[in-house]
Amino acid sequence: LPGPPFTHQQMPSKMVYYGQTSCEQDTERYLEVVKYVFSYYKKEVPLIINTMGWVKGEGLLLLIDIIRLLSPSHIVQMDMCDWKVMPPLTSEHIHFSAGLHTKGKQQSKCKQLGVGSTESWKCPEGEDVSAPQHKLLYVHPEFPRAGVAGEVRVHSSILRDMSILGYLGHLQSPDIGAVLPLHSLVPYQVPFNAVALRVIHTDVAPSNIMYAVNASWVGLCCIPEEVRCQSEGPVLLTQTPICDCLGFGIVRGVDMEKKLYHILTPVPPANLRLVNCLLLGNIAIPNCVLVGQQGIEGEIPYVTSDYNYSI
Repeated sequence: LPGPPFTHQQMPSKMVYYGQTSCEQDTERYLEVVKYVFSYYKKEVPLIINTMGWVKGEGLLLLIDIIRLLSPSHIVQMDMCDWKVMPPLTSEHIHFSAGLHTKGKQQSKCKQLGVGSTESWKCPEGEDVSAPQHKLLYVHPEFPRAGVAGEVRVHSSILRDMSILGYLGHLQSPDIGAVLPLHSLVPYQVPFNAVALRVIHTDVAPSNIMYAVNASWVGLCCIPEEVRCQSEGPVLLTQTPICDCLGFGIVRGVDMEKKLYHILTPVPPANLRLVNCLLLGNIAIPNCVLVGQQGIEGEIPYVTSDYNYSI
């Protein structure tokens, strides 16, 4: 509400690194993340839930699941001019309509949505859904081109880059002066066997994992299990954990001889001591960070024009 998100970033009370800009490829993990974060809401203050803009097809069905899961008291539905695809999300519509992972009243009853496994929010056959009750506040703008989707997509990628750049701005000195390039900042050294590693969005062979991690944006996370490794690492997780994310960083180098990650991050040392897991997602470092490095003679690290686009 105060303005673009990159201008007033704050550390959230509870955060999970999902690792992708869209949840379309893994809606079940998305719902588990929503449940995990929502379970920490103490209900002492009002909570405003900003849902996604994906409201067509499976996106609408997923939104119905989320409404059932969170049981809001009010829903504000903003329509767009001359767009009739999305029905009004009344209590009756949510009650009777099937979601992506839950079913409506006519089909089955959805069990109480807990914080357990995926199966806990799937519904048994032959039972009824308890009717959710919320007040719908429906906003229908009359001016043309309200909420045109094509322009929003471009805008979203720019805002994501601005948010990352704003976050990396915390690495700079608070004194007014020249902005230091990332290669001139001193990174943290993290032993391979001190943190677990997981690539969220795709399968990577263990022999190639360091190529994927190097020069990448990572979530600095805390898993409840202690990371134990008899060798020098790296420690690879076989499944993506739903866990607290304490901040973000860039793996600016991997020292294979000394078995060290070199990580740049503005996360304070007191919080870094809690980090025992690095999650690599499908979030790219903005191009300007890599292309616009100052004081480099010759080839720019991690940037190449010798690329075969037919691969």
